[in-house]
Amino acid sequence: MVRLSDVAARAGVSVSAVSRVLSDAPNTRVSESTRRRIQEAAAELGYRPNFAARALKSARTHVVGLVVPDVTNAVFTELLHGVEDEAYRLGYVVLLARADGLPEGVDIIGRLIGEGRVDGLIVQTGDAMPDSDINRLIAGRMPVVFVNSIHPEGAGSVVLDDERGAAVAVDHLVGLGHRRIALISGLASSDTARRREGGFRAAMERAGLEVGERDVTRLGYEPARGAEALTLLWAGEERAGEERAGEERAREERPTAVVVANVNAAYGALAAARRLGLSVPEDLSVVAIHDAWTAEHTWPPLTTVRMPLREVGATALRAVVENLASGARADVVVTDPAPNLVERASTAEPREKN
Repeated sequence: MVRLSDVAARAGVSVSAVSRVLSDAPNTRVSESTRRRIQEAAAELGYRPNFAARALKSARTHVVGLVVPDVTNAVFTELLHGVEDEAYRLGYVVLLARADGLPEGVDIIGRLIGEGRVDGLIVQTGDAMPDSDINRLIAGRMPVVFVNSIHPEGAGSVVLDDERGAAVAVDHLVGLGHRRIALISGLASSDTARRREGGFRAAMERAGLEVGERDVTRLGYEPARGAEALTLLWAGEERAGEERAGEERAREERPTAVVVANVNAAYGALAAARRLGLSVPEDLSVVAIHDAWTAEHTWPPLTTVRMPLREVGATALRAVVENLASGARADVVVTDPAPNLVERASTAEPREKN
């Protein structure tokens, strides 16, 4: 096992200098050439820090927990990459855990908080995450940063520019000539859903377009909820009993395009469109917020608005580390890079200009 003294001998410096440089100790006073020589010596010898000893000395694990609703959700891939890349840069390790769908009696939040396994937490809440878990996180002493949701009671947050993301989707459809545009949104209780609906409505107003009561659903982000939402938009209960003349009117009022506030719900919407006999994009254009590798492999490939989730992850990790160092709490909206349209085959001009 390579020791600090071995690195010090190779670099020709003191053990204390090696310790300060390799632990990124604040106020380390060495020249840049000495720092580089120490780092090169450590790399040549294959030195690995003793994290157990470091944790005992500093009362820190140098581990940050990332809690997401579902580790199989492709949307969280970019978030995880951002967290991990920044953690590696700052000398931390990421412990990934899921919050939803655990066996009854498994208390992942309690274990992470109570057993000293992590120095801080980055949390993406899901629709099924109990309020009791959220309240425990906020009430605890451990630094917690929520991503994509805002909890004002003492916890930090890093969120996307959701309003702008929804506006990009609407502007794309308006530019194609659509005038009857609906929104498949998340639950009314969801922070992101509220912001995206606000951005949708603002963009529609700027375009001089109305949003009717039947043009917005708030059923959730899961694929099944997206399928249910499109079915309601297309042939809801309100329209089921209409006479033929009324049905003709209903067809005229149906959307020619839909913005889906989450890409996972959009997968369900595409499936529902097939069941309803709709051709996408000939009968209905579909654009979703969030991009994922899976969006390229739907049929048709899905037009999306790519949101900077990698940057959200990196910003959240920095916020946890800063909180550990100074107690500062972050409330950040990530605007750079801006939401970006990824145009694929699920959007086109309406069949008939409306």
